Amino acid sequence: MSLPAVHLPAPPGRFAVIADIHGNADALVAVLAEIDGEGMGFIVNLGDHLSGPMDPAGVAAQLMARSGMVCIRGNHDRYLLDDPLEQMSATDRVSREAIGPTEMDWLAALPVTAWLGEAVFACHARPARDDEYLMEVIDGDGVAERPTAAVAGDLEDIEASLVLCGHSHLPRVMEVGGTLVVNPGSVGCPAYEDAEPAPHAVQNGAPEARWAVVERAGDGWAVELRETGYDTARMAAAARGYGREDWARAVETGWIRG
Repeated sequence: MSLPAVHLPAPPGRFAVIADIHGNADALVAVLAEIDGEGMGFIVNLGDHLSGPMDPAGVAAQLMARSGMVCIRGNHDRYLLDDPLEQMSATDRVSREAIGPTEMDWLAALPVTAWLGEAVFACHARPARDDEYLMEVIDGDGVAERPTAAVAGDLEDIEASLVLCGHSHLPRVMEVGGTLVVNPGSVGCPAYEDAEPAPHAVQNGAPEARWAVVERAGDGWAVELRETGYDTARMAAAARGYGREDWARAVETGWIRG
């Protein structure tokens, strides 16, 4: 069973996929400029837009003004909407205090999953959960690729030739039966630590913004995973201004441990 989905028109034959911006307005500017430069007018955005101690209002302004973009609600978007301020994590609380009712209304209107035509399914993490990795499993204090059979179990009710997911911040492409599963990686947060369901870190080891280009190829799909460099100075300074050296280091280097 999947989370409630909206049904939207099929995407064009070539389009961009982004995810996990996490309040990084400058990374988003750079990625959108590259997408626009290639003439791609359609983008699928897989959620966790504003939660990050950098410039969540700047991210919201870009996304709310953008046409030709389908945005999915992520787990941190849900936390911003549902959790009492005093119970939020430090990151979510900073982000919630930086945005207003207009941005909250925009988040509240976003779907949690979406069908794009009959062939493409988009979700933030798993079809039935917005807070569990689809293609990764916790391995020690990091993550490893999840077995294909386990991924197939989460997709058994999803009759799509293409499944788009985010959440892990790791660019990954996996063939699961007749379905291509694509995670474009994170636009704005290349490394993080999480305590759930067990303490672990995810680290890309490089600061570039990650995204993907998806294109129809015969009866299937071709995927190009992209990296876009940008000047990280302003976002790192914003994180430090919130007392978050961990986020500043992640944005500058792609590492959060070691």
